[in-house]
Amino acid sequence: MKKTIILFVSLIGLLLADDLIWQKNLQSALATAQKEHRVVMVMVEGEHCRWCKKMRYRTLSDEAVVDALKPYVTVRVDETDRNAMGELPRVEGVPTIFFISPDKKVIETVTGYYNVDDFLSFVKEVKRKTWQLK
Repeated sequence: MKKTIILFVSLIGLLLADDLIWQKNLQSALATAQKEHRVVMVMVEGEHCRWCKKMRYRTLSDEAVVDALKPYVTVRVDETDRNAMGELPRVEGVPTIFFISPDKKVIETVTGYYNVDDFLSFVKEVKRKTWQLK
């Protein structure tokens, strides 16, 4: 029984190890981005939004997507967070993802659910635009 529990805990640890590291709030994510000269990926979501959950658990937890997003500072923002929403452009629906430069300029925006392949294409385009900014 102990071996089964240890194996289970080890497997959970391995699964969680490849997950994105989400900042706690937008201000800390922007501060980290400025300090480390990185781009911020902001996911605006709603508490009861099934497409937001699908985006997080199907697309953003995919190993290829996690690897593609490693260079970015990632933060999740609830659409009811007035402070964070005041810092962002208008959101037409959730999920909405913004890629923002350290100086708070929006590089790209996507609204709605994207599957893994489509989201990876989107991140590739963001990367191309980011290189043009340097």
